[in-house]
Amino acid sequence: MFTGIIADVGRVGAVEAAEGGLRLTVATDLDIAQLQPGASIACNGACLTVVDRGADWFLADVSGETVACTTLGDWRPGRAVNLERALRVGDELGGHIVLGHVDGVGELTAIEPEGENHRFTMQAPAELAPMIAQKGSIAVDGVSLTVNEIDGRRFTVNIVPHTWRHTALADSRQGDGVNLEVDVLARYTARLMECRAT
Repeated sequence: MFTGIIADVGRVGAVEAAEGGLRLTVATDLDIAQLQPGASIACNGACLTVVDRGADWFLADVSGETVACTTLGDWRPGRAVNLERALRVGDELGGHIVLGHVDGVGELTAIEPEGENHRFTMQAPAELAPMIAQKGSIAVDGVSLTVNEIDGRRFTVNIVPHTWRHTALADSRQGDGVNLEVDVLARYTARLMECRAT
């Protein structure tokens, strides 16, 4: 479990094909001593398991399911990646509850400066759009953000200067795919409504 508050911007060092998926090496300034093999780490919102580590890097396997449901299959060496270690009991819940289970890939359709902020407009997959609520929370590439406006499948968020400086969102470009995780309460409410309708 995570909060969507990014701890470090890492860099992809290597992407290798592995049986059924990929193997990623990511360079990081996080305390490697806390990234023991078996630890969970969110990489652009996708929960991965550390399988090996070095002085300033960790290795993670990516399943075929994760490749199919996220942007990770498009990653190349040098890419900036939002990193967050798993939440520990007693940690501050600064963002919102994020599971690290990406619901789908959206498209970043516009980036507009607004004073010192940046407004992102994104288009969500049709099946996710009903679960995105104005003033609700959403994780975009692992970053906890507040939804400003909704227009059909499109929604906007504001990126404040601190978030711009301390996440990989500053490297985003129009047309990029983004990992989206809707609020967990919305996900379960939608499932409950679906079950009641059948």
